Amino acid sequence: MNPPIHPTPAPVTPPTPAPASEAPPELRVAQHGPVLWLTIDREARRNAMSHGVLAGMVQAIATAQTDRAVRAIVITGAGHKAFCAGADLQSAHAFTTDYSEPNGHLAQLLRVARASHVPLIARVNGACMAGGMGLLAMCDLAVAARHAVFGLPEVKVGVFPAQVLSVLQHLIPRRQLAEMCLTGEPITSAQALEYGLVNYVDDDVDAKLQWLLDRLLDKSPAAIRRGLYTMKKIEAMPFEESMSFTESQIALFTLTDDAREGQKAFQEKRKPAWKGS
Repeated sequence: MNPPIHPTPAPVTPPTPAPASEAPPELRVAQHGPVLWLTIDREARRNAMSHGVLAGMVQAIATAQTDRAVRAIVITGAGHKAFCAGADLQSAHAFTTDYSEPNGHLAQLLRVARASHVPLIARVNGACMAGGMGLLAMCDLAVAARHAVFGLPEVKVGVFPAQVLSVLQHLIPRRQLAEMCLTGEPITSAQALEYGLVNYVDDDVDAKLQWLLDRLLDKSPAAIRRGLYTMKKIEAMPFEESMSFTESQIALFTLTDDAREGQKAFQEKRKPAWKGS
């Protein structure tokens, strides 16, 4: 099932596929209006990650940072059975790349996502397992189908979700995270919602995703871009350091064209016309 562009009859920009040289065939990259869709197209493998998929995502997310036309990035999997099953265990090099390289593909993707100033939204359309939990956790927002299940089954094949912990440890309460890691047993979408792993669970994941996108896309692009930068910068800072940093940031927020337009629109009781600068 391909992702919908808009469920409403409003005119939309036709999707623009990325050039074949920029994206592997197993990763569909298409822009729907202001939203960039990254779809893992390996349904027969439950959308397991390959090195090509990971490298393609790194390239797409990094490129989007300098494209002001991209306001959000949606990450999902083909079909409705799986979001991402993690590493492809049928591959001889499921967990390794070139040992002479200090950075692996998944680690690079998590770093690029961490540095992204464009909101990343996970559309969890089915099973989200192992490395797929890393893709979910690296996103800023997440919407899940009710039938989706979530798990860290690495201990069942003799390994551990090491890199994934870097992005999961601040999302899930430690007791629940430890249980998932040590038992390898999955949790339901209702539990994922309770733990704060996703924002919303819905029978119609696409309708809920569009609802969330609509609430995001009518806001100031400049405020969101600088806001994500600020949020991510202060996460690991001590209180006094974060206060000093945010004191300087708030002054910069007010100097943007969007800030001036937003305040003027509020005073004139009209909708703002954002410039994104």
